[in-house]
Amino acid sequence: MSDAILSVEHLSKLFKSGEQTLSVLSDISFDIEAGSASAIVGPSGSGKTTLIAICAGLERPSKGSVTLKGIPLQSASEEELARVRNQFVGFIFQSFQLLPSLTAIENVMVPAEIRGENHARSRAAELLERVGLNNRLHHYPLQLSGGEQQRVAIARAFINRPAILFADEPTGNLDSETAREIVRLIFDLNANAGTTLMLVTHDRDLTRQANRVINLKGGKMISDSGAVSEA
Repeated sequence: MSDAILSVEHLSKLFKSGEQTLSVLSDISFDIEAGSASAIVGPSGSGKTTLIAICAGLERPSKGSVTLKGIPLQSASEEELARVRNQFVGFIFQSFQLLPSLTAIENVMVPAEIRGENHARSRAAELLERVGLNNRLHHYPLQLSGGEQQRVAIARAFINRPAILFADEPTGNLDSETAREIVRLIFDLNANAGTTLMLVTHDRDLTRQANRVINLKGGKMISDSGAVSEA
């Protein structure tokens, strides 16, 4: 696909456990269209988190290839992978992974400061206001609720205007009302920024709003609804 932002070809991931080799992903192939929203679904242990970690350059495949924005990740150096992640990728972790010694605004600023942006603080404040946390800028993670921490994580993921956003169960730790608000925020920010979404989720609201659903089971892709035909 000429307009694919992400291409995965015959991807496999193996882990060794003692003398045994565990297959976490087996022969996965798909293209993700720029600007699209894809939900990755399947039972626990089906390889969803591993899949997006490899696609984001956080892990390396055992076999196959991953090409993001024309860059082959499987052969990239660690330095190149770090540059690609900082330049093109946003990632929302299920466990938030906020730095406890930094305030909300400082957590959001970190990726932009690494990138050397001059207006990191004002951009971070703007994003926190957009996710409804303009009165929580100087609070530390322990002073924030789970839903508020997730909003900080979303703002941080968007600070560098990523070309693609990966999110691992972004509503998994939240109550139903907060989860609905987080779904709205993710898709609103996606619509405003034109960011491609790739979301691991069990949330039906997220799945319903995605224009593509990739279903994994036992490390294999068993269905792919909404894939763009190459015919």
